[in-house]
Amino acid sequence: MASLNDIRSTFLNYFSKQGHEIVDSSPLVPRNDPTLMFVNSGMVQFKNLFTGVETRDYQRATSAQKCVRAGGKHNDLDNVGYTARHHTFFEMLGNFSFGDYFKDDAIPFAWELITKEFDIPKDKLYTTVYHTDDEAFEIWKKVGVPEDRIIRIATHDNFWQMGPTGPCGPCTEIFYDHGDHIWGGPPGSPEEDGDRFIEIWNVVFMQNEQFEDGSMKALDMQSIDTGMGLERIGALLQGSHDNYDTDLFKALIEASANVTSTDPYGDQNVHHRVIADHLRSTSFLMADGVMPSNDGRGYVLRRIMRRAMRHAHLLGAKDPVMHQLVPSLVQQMGQAYPELGQAQSLIEETLKQEEVKFKQTLDRGLKLLDEELDSLDEGAPLPGASAFKLYDTYGFPLDLTQDALREKGREVDTDGFDAAMAEQKAKARAAHVGSGDAAEAALWFDIAEDTGSTEFLGYDTETAEGQVLALIQEGALVDSLEQGAEGWVVVNQTPFYAESGGQVADHGIISRLENRGDVGNVSDVQKFADSKLFAHKITMSHGTLTKGDAVALDVDHARRKAIRANHSATHLLHEALRDALGDHVAQRGSLNADDRLRFDFSHNKALTAEEMLAVAQDVNAYIRQNTPVETRIMTPDDARDLGAQALFGEKYGDEVRVVSMGQANTGKGLHGDTYSIELCGGTHVKQTGDIGVFVILSDGASAAGIRRIEALTGEAAFHHLHEQAKRVANIATKLKVQPPQLIDRVQGLMDERKALQNEVASLRRELAMAGGAGQGSGPEAKEINGVKFFAQVLSGVSGKDLPPLMDEHKTRLGSGAVLLIADTGDKVAVAAGVTDDLKDNHSAVDLVRAAVQALGGKGGGGRPDMAQGGAKDASNADAAIAAAEAVLGG
Repeated sequence: MASLNDIRSTFLNYFSKQGHEIVDSSPLVPRNDPTLMFVNSGMVQFKNLFTGVETRDYQRATSAQKCVRAGGKHNDLDNVGYTARHHTFFEMLGNFSFGDYFKDDAIPFAWELITKEFDIPKDKLYTTVYHTDDEAFEIWKKVGVPEDRIIRIATHDNFWQMGPTGPCGPCTEIFYDHGDHIWGGPPGSPEEDGDRFIEIWNVVFMQNEQFEDGSMKALDMQSIDTGMGLERIGALLQGSHDNYDTDLFKALIEASANVTSTDPYGDQNVHHRVIADHLRSTSFLMADGVMPSNDGRGYVLRRIMRRAMRHAHLLGAKDPVMHQLVPSLVQQMGQAYPELGQAQSLIEETLKQEEVKFKQTLDRGLKLLDEELDSLDEGAPLPGASAFKLYDTYGFPLDLTQDALREKGREVDTDGFDAAMAEQKAKARAAHVGSGDAAEAALWFDIAEDTGSTEFLGYDTETAEGQVLALIQEGALVDSLEQGAEGWVVVNQTPFYAESGGQVADHGIISRLENRGDVGNVSDVQKFADSKLFAHKITMSHGTLTKGDAVALDVDHARRKAIRANHSATHLLHEALRDALGDHVAQRGSLNADDRLRFDFSHNKALTAEEMLAVAQDVNAYIRQNTPVETRIMTPDDARDLGAQALFGEKYGDEVRVVSMGQANTGKGLHGDTYSIELCGGTHVKQTGDIGVFVILSDGASAAGIRRIEALTGEAAFHHLHEQAKRVANIATKLKVQPPQLIDRVQGLMDERKALQNEVASLRRELAMAGGAGQGSGPEAKEINGVKFFAQVLSGVSGKDLPPLMDEHKTRLGSGAVLLIADTGDKVAVAAGVTDDLKDNHSAVDLVRAAVQALGGKGGGGRPDMAQGGAKDASNADAAIAAAEAVLGG
């Protein structure tokens, strides 16, 4: 019996032999179709090839595409587990032609693969064609299908359209007849909804283009888009009518039965089927970067998780079990999809954390549900207010409550639920617009209520497509932004990071898909409406942007790369500071920009050179480790239990992103050896080595008890070091030494300079004492009021030369007072001295102040035996001497 893995390989290898490029499955989060929540068919990743917007180096492709249908218009969640063929996750096998081959090849390819490679009996097969497609009808006859088994379908069941306008075309399908023991009729018959005839392959002939007026014309490039569900064809080839009766699902169902100690195929089989299906969808979504949250894709993921966890609860599981099933899934599908194995630890841990949290509220929620039902009449629906209380207080999605009630034969008053939800939104809106600019706040809340939350894709991609939901100019909603206009743009999903948590907003461009020449430059991104909306500040450089436009969003990759490096380095820096300075270190602010990082932290003194070196060495050591930077989603309490540090300025709700990096034997963290664990909503490098290099620029005081480090990483750090090296080399060249000898050479020059300065000072003093320094033979001492007084005006002497000169003059006088005025060119230095025997009656301070005032200066001070002051102009030196003499004369 061929396994599902064998069937997948057979399909891909067959088309590879027919000249098709085997293309890996795209991620489940679509990057090129803003209207989709999740990829739901094989053609999604090739959409732009069909429309001609994009070209690749192949015209034929084949793929096994991961698909999820659990939200939006493609939502099979309620049926999963209760039917034979509904899934939230499935694989779509497909072959595609982009203007290469058409019907003449596509139909024979399908027929040969099914009847020869898969050996399905021809007499069990029926085909359909669109009722006007005579060409396809004739080709089916040519490959050997009898006319009575080629059914013309006149409805849109056999005509595919990408949307109201755009590429479209007729389809042809292949059905398998499971036999008359199963009720149902062939396609197109009144009994077509039965399970006897099952569609196993669909081929779309993308040959027309639909226009708004309803007209249609042939496309220049006619293409092929096919799809065959792996689970459905697998059940057929393994002799079953039930997709859950295949080797892959049997393995997962038996693993579920094993961890819950229950019968895999008895009355509780439906629970195992739900768990098996939901295990696949939740694991693949997390492997592709979707994490559980309270809105958007993360909310759908959480709904699927909790539905599976509730079925495990119904099986009697007391402890978390979902995470225990991940190894079985990886064993079954990890070879075809390596991303499963790469994300296995993340998937297991997230499932465990979610199930622990959910179990804490499940019992209370179910108890409340039972209490509400006991108060109702038999068979009466659950009031919407009660269902909303379960949702709002206990985190029960509406569909989970509906699922629980289905087993009791009950329903929910969904209108009442919607009314309670609307009332809560109105209260929340009123609370937030009650302060600040009420009109502007109300505008953003109005937009959020109309459009829902913005889906942030930027953790996993820097390019995506979105749909313009709102345009704001000068505080008002507008329908378009013309060339040169500035405004704000809200889209349904974005890779642009909005400024928060110290990380600056992304820059980049937004352009219309229909005309990539219509471009706006994004210079800022902010969060509004209680952080539900990401608004992009844009200046239209070319063309026009209109509400409803499908747009391409491209982040400035180089800038984001630099920001990521700085943000991740900040985490390493935080831990390195704690290691070097102590556990009192805590973040008090940060800036993670593209050109630098800034980190404020609690510490009451400057870092020593040794401490700075130790911090820089630690950060660079963990950069060189090049270990993965891992992200987890958990409750704040669980994160803190792991030792995670909370970052200053972040707001934390019921869940947090926990970013960990570096390996050190610290005994803390998820695995006991994680170096840095932080609560953080920012973007980060994938490996610590992506930071490149870390350089501290400065350490300074930011506020009382707060220090600030500024630093560089990556290319900016490289350029800084390069410039520093150039300066060193230039200095070494000028000093005629090699850089290693530079310090010794500079020290020698400094010593030589100091010796020369001392020598010059000594010569100046000798010259001054000898009556030189511009003074001829020098003045003689006078006697004033019985005190010998010596005054001299000097040039070429500095202010610091005056004290030693003063001492020499006082020694020469034996007893007396001295006044020295030094004209240094740009200022005047004044010194006065009194010998010790006179200082009780005469003060040098009085002398210097009188002289300074006469010179036009102010102040002066010192001791009674020695005082100094200064002024700007020496032209009144005679007046200054006379003023000092007057002080001595009393």
